[in-house]
Amino acid sequence: MAVTDIPWAFLHTDMKGTVHMILEGTIANLIVKLEPTIYRKYVWHDKKGKPMFYEQLKKAIYGTLQAAHLFWELLSDTLTGWGFMINPYDHCIANKIVKGKQCTIIWHVDNLKISHVDKNIVENVRKNLEKKFGKESPLVTARAKC
Repeated sequence: MAVTDIPWAFLHTDMKGTVHMILEGTIANLIVKLEPTIYRKYVWHDKKGKPMFYEQLKKAIYGTLQAAHLFWELLSDTLTGWGFMINPYDHCIANKIVKGKQCTIIWHVDNLKISHVDKNIVENVRKNLEKKFGKESPLVTARAKC
């Protein structure tokens, strides 16, 4: 069994539709400092003088209404592409028979538990996830014997 986290999960997911976000105050000023020649002209001030900056999101980010759902779609599509079947009663569980035994992946947002009787199968799934989504942080990955 392995328990793992997909780093920067939502940023792997493209935002659907047009979604704008407003940055206010210090964060608006920090955006300008990144690239003043590009961003300064887009900052405006409210009635109290607070800097404001609108941006259109290209990637799903934490806190937006559709981010978790978009990442669920991406992860589900990835797993079904690898031959897993999504559980019809709990859409955050995927199963696949590998070497005659069931491999199960259970997840909540970007935290996954992968299980199979063969530890090499679990490691293979983990490596495939790493190839798809990037290297995981050792701080958020644990392995357990069952």
